[in-house]
Amino acid sequence: MLNFSEIPTEFANKIEIIFCDIDDTLSYKGKILPETYSSLWDLHKNNIKVVPITGRCAGWVDHIVRFWPVSGVIGENGSLYMYMDKKNCLRKRYYLENHQVQESKRKLELIKNEVLIQFPTCNIASDQPYREFDLAIDFCEDVPALPMKDVQKIVKIFEKYGATAKISSIHVNGWFGDFDKLKMTEIFANEVLGFDLKGKLDTMLFIGDSPNDQPMFEFFQNSVGVANITKFSDLITKPPKYITKKKSGKGFAELVEILLKKRN
Repeated sequence: MLNFSEIPTEFANKIEIIFCDIDDTLSYKGKILPETYSSLWDLHKNNIKVVPITGRCAGWVDHIVRFWPVSGVIGENGSLYMYMDKKNCLRKRYYLENHQVQESKRKLELIKNEVLIQFPTCNIASDQPYREFDLAIDFCEDVPALPMKDVQKIVKIFEKYGATAKISSIHVNGWFGDFDKLKMTEIFANEVLGFDLKGKLDTMLFIGDSPNDQPMFEFFQNSVGVANITKFSDLITKPPKYITKKKSGKGFAELVEILLKKRN
């Protein structure tokens, strides 16, 4: 991985959109730091769109899209997106049809029960009541940290039931359905931003921090990892092209500072 400070001016001048993870990419030890939030406004002032893409719940997405300077938010690992329209009204788009949701919830309940029996120090994520499509197992956010070998066993339980499961920096997220962060990003770009994602890759970048960001790292030619991504080096087979010197939200602020300084 190249240090992000090595990007050429031509790269910086072309960027129009930043897609980004939230936990441990925008946040730092669970908080959005002043410099990170300010960097979002700096991007906004420079007409660079920001679209967070997160495993966090629909409830969080509703809040973020209303109160942050962003062009939309993709949540629950690609099961939905929300944005504010020109009249400042909230708009939502779900990936699954209504009839698919109830069966999904039934099977996720079975998975939850099995995981919590096998790993009693874990818990469902505190934001689970505000999720619409996935199950999030907390393995280190509000509970004692679980060894990574046991986190991977939780993934196997999801997969045994036929669910997709991804490891973030704090949760194992699992769901039924063929959506993921990348698929919904392509849909969002087409339906909200008005272009084909593949046709404008040189005008955007993605920044993330964990194994569930791998499809994004592989897809985006301008992919970036914040410095804390190195703790997942054994689990990431498709690393980002660039890396920041600083971790988490400080790394995001570093990226923005470098990007804007190199533009002319």
